[in-house]
Amino acid sequence: MPHTSPTPHTPPPAPSPYTVGWDVHPEPLAPGSAPLPEYGTGSLADLLPTLAAGMGVPGLTAAIPELPPADRNCVFLIDGLGWEQLKAHPEEAPFMASLLPGSRGGTGRPITTGYPATTATSLASVGTGLPPGAHGLPGYTVRDPDTGGLMNQLRWQPWTRPDTWQPHPTVFQLAHKAGVHAAQVSSPAFANTPLTKVALSGGTFHGRLSGEERMDLAAEQLAAADRSLVYTYYAEVDGAGHRYGVDSDTWRGQLMYVDRLVQRLAEQLPPRSALYVTADHGMIDVPFDDEHRIDFDHDWELGAGVALLGGEGRARHVYAVPGAEADVLTCWREVLGEQFWVASRDEAIEAGWFGPRVEDRVYHRIGDVVAAARDDVLIVASEREPNESAMVGNHGSLTPAEQLVPLLEVRS
Repeated sequence: MPHTSPTPHTPPPAPSPYTVGWDVHPEPLAPGSAPLPEYGTGSLADLLPTLAAGMGVPGLTAAIPELPPADRNCVFLIDGLGWEQLKAHPEEAPFMASLLPGSRGGTGRPITTGYPATTATSLASVGTGLPPGAHGLPGYTVRDPDTGGLMNQLRWQPWTRPDTWQPHPTVFQLAHKAGVHAAQVSSPAFANTPLTKVALSGGTFHGRLSGEERMDLAAEQLAAADRSLVYTYYAEVDGAGHRYGVDSDTWRGQLMYVDRLVQRLAEQLPPRSALYVTADHGMIDVPFDDEHRIDFDHDWELGAGVALLGGEGRARHVYAVPGAEADVLTCWREVLGEQFWVASRDEAIEAGWFGPRVEDRVYHRIGDVVAAARDDVLIVASEREPNESAMVGNHGSLTPAEQLVPLLEVRS
């Protein structure tokens, strides 16, 4: 049964984060003032259900009204390529830039990810067609209520039974059951991972090392049946952004390469096909100084009363020592409230951050306190998270740079 907050509610309609004035808020930032993902009308969770419904898969709804049906649909997800970053680099990505005016069914608009804007959460939203509060991967690391420890949902550490953690069927499974040819084309390393199992399984998985091989095979899989649903993926735009930043030469080189991959796939589409190019999140660079990087491991105020620190730098889940929840919320709001939207668990749920509902099994995975960055700041943990704390590019929060992703379209 879905969990509801103590007072039954319906979250307010999702505002459009790409409208002017999204960041005009009172100080400290109120949880309800954060720009919401477009759950139900234009988020990543709505993409595959829309495509599969157009192919006649029962039980699914065409939630993104701008997308006309096609018999063969391919989704190419480029990890880390946000809408704002793509728009800022038309010279490096001329083919994708040429598709921007027709994004989202000819509206020229992006779609949103979901909260938090991070890979594990977004891939689960894509594959299940559900927002985070329903599929149950609401962060990079979250507390497992059964063990009391942190669970890394990207690396799946410590190992947790996948079908218990995320019990809903994927859209690929539903499509395969309905007679649609379903396939995923990605790195062989992802073939048997728990995250693939809970988010993207159904039909057949095809592992290919090079981007060119993936594009060629994705086109072949599209043509393999009269009705096909194919997913393919490229990771290194995200990797370059984390290591070097989203305006580095390395990142620009990855963008140039993936632009050629998109064109290669587009030129091979079989008849009656639609190709959709999207991403799991955008990214921003955060300077390496004390003003922009607040170190939890050396901040006694933020650490007081905290049992576990989850999430990531721009989207934190904070788990309090029992009985200290209200004090932790007050402290985090006083210290960070002009730079972060700081909410209690129930406030974040009430505001609709995780979608229109949060299921009971997911409720206690969410932090007692949830902190989402508005400004170009991070809460790092230099001792317990040394690798993550060293990243140049970061993501996770509700800002347009992180939330908005393309939905580029090519039809044959």
